[in-house]
Amino acid sequence: MKQKSVLLLLFVCAAAADETLLKGGEDFDTILTHIGMGKWNIMYYFTIGAWRLALPHHALAGAFISPFVNHTCRLPAGIPSSSTTIASHNASMNTVRILSYDECSYWIEDVTTGRQEELPCTEWDYDNSTFSTTVTSEYNLVCERQYLRATYQSLYMGGFLIGSFFSGQLAYRYGRLTLIAISSVAYSVMALVSAWIPSLIILMVFRFLLGTMHPTSLVTGVVFSMEITEIKWRSTVSVVLGMMWGVGTILWGIFAYLERDWRWLQTFASLIGPAVLPFLFMLNESPRWLVVMGRHEKALLVIQKAARMNNKSLPPADKLLAIMTKVQEQSASKESKATSRSLGAMVCELLNQVIIIFSTIKLATVTVVTSIGFFTVAMIFFGLTLAASSLGISNPFLFMVISGLVELVCIFGIYFLEKMGRKRFAIFIFGLCAVALLLQPVVPADLQWISTTLIMTGKMASSSAFSLMFLYSSELYPTEVRTQGMGVGMMSSRVGAFIAPFIMSVLEVDHPWAISVVFGLMAAVASLSFLPLWETGNICLPDTIAQMEEPKEAAYHTPKGYKLVADGKDESGDTLTKV
Repeated sequence: MKQKSVLLLLFVCAAAADETLLKGGEDFDTILTHIGMGKWNIMYYFTIGAWRLALPHHALAGAFISPFVNHTCRLPAGIPSSSTTIASHNASMNTVRILSYDECSYWIEDVTTGRQEELPCTEWDYDNSTFSTTVTSEYNLVCERQYLRATYQSLYMGGFLIGSFFSGQLAYRYGRLTLIAISSVAYSVMALVSAWIPSLIILMVFRFLLGTMHPTSLVTGVVFSMEITEIKWRSTVSVVLGMMWGVGTILWGIFAYLERDWRWLQTFASLIGPAVLPFLFMLNESPRWLVVMGRHEKALLVIQKAARMNNKSLPPADKLLAIMTKVQEQSASKESKATSRSLGAMVCELLNQVIIIFSTIKLATVTVVTSIGFFTVAMIFFGLTLAASSLGISNPFLFMVISGLVELVCIFGIYFLEKMGRKRFAIFIFGLCAVALLLQPVVPADLQWISTTLIMTGKMASSSAFSLMFLYSSELYPTEVRTQGMGVGMMSSRVGAFIAPFIMSVLEVDHPWAISVVFGLMAAVASLSFLPLWETGNICLPDTIAQMEEPKEAAYHTPKGYKLVADGKDESGDTLTKV
């Protein structure tokens, strides 16, 4: 059960975009059993995992590329201050002096008339003790232009949201490897080029385009990996690939420590992509996808190559082709329906799918609660990762490295769900996040280590909560609307990640303590919102809305090889016993 839970957690979003492909998967899995695990599989995992190392560098670029930088107004030359005796000048400024100034403006006084006026700063001096150059200092993204710094980070998340709508369909139509290869080349080129763009507007456009290609590497890469993996290895592969984000986060902190100029930092970090590309072009297309598309001969060649590299024997070719034909037939009906619809029909169906997840009180409750959870956890997760400079962390590089280490640990925290249960763990982990973040502002300034510990506790809790949300929400929704429900949840998470930089931008100058308070209050709301839900651990997943509405009638789907025995040991009044 633990392995199935971890697999579902890390794979459900990717599988949602490829539901057609997974129909009839049990037959194809018999072929994967013959191929087993070996050099052929590891070549794929290494390439996809190595590519995923590059993603945190751009998704979390705001932490080091456009951080908050302390700055002071650079006063105009030739205007004396209030403490300076005004000399005689033949210019019109000989009667003007500066009274006071702050980060964004300064006050002048006409000593003849006594009239005072506030003027905005047009130039600034920046504290370069931590970073030598940043997007913030180079383009003066402070004061009235401070919102552009948040925009720089949020555009990537906005692109991620847009790209999520198309990556699944493009991967199904044109192939996993084709889409990954094209997007990887484009991603690498744009990442390197954008490091040397002189225009802020064009740099922003490139940020958005990079974000649109993020889902291809993240989601389609997981789909690709799972489609070549034998069932018993899928949970292990999923965990290892998931760890690559944490490793990439650690590397991002190390790179930023070694190089403090933002252009060279982005250049060096982006070299991971080109280094991986040669390995990417050594791979073959997903044989499962080739089978569904009817390219059986090509799929057979890929499978035979895999068997040779893994030193495994295969059934006769005619038997393999018979299995492929069966798999294709099982998916052909649904595929034809999907490809024959007009654009208008697809839009209407999309609206109907959104409406159906609010069709009953119970289903609407699940949708609202999971949307709150996804929105909150994404906002806190990305907000805290990017908030080192805003929260006064003295060493942002160490903070990023510790963030990556925390994520590596939290990946394995999903196993604790089996003991605590989904609902109680959700209430606990969001509550822990809320307590840690609400306590952080009251810590004295001289106890920096306590403040950092509380922030990292909130980060750890949000990372665990992210894993929980994928698993718990996928178990709450019945099969017939699971894709729609998870889609709404993912959209909510992207919105949360999108607005997090703007929350920090508004609060970090005058009220930096309020960042933790806002995040902590949202975590508290999310924790309480789970109270109306129910436990899903060790209970079979519902296939229909009707089964979801009547859980006590044992209407849940029973997995193959198990039977329901009435003994009152769980909430449905039944327990699963293996036949």
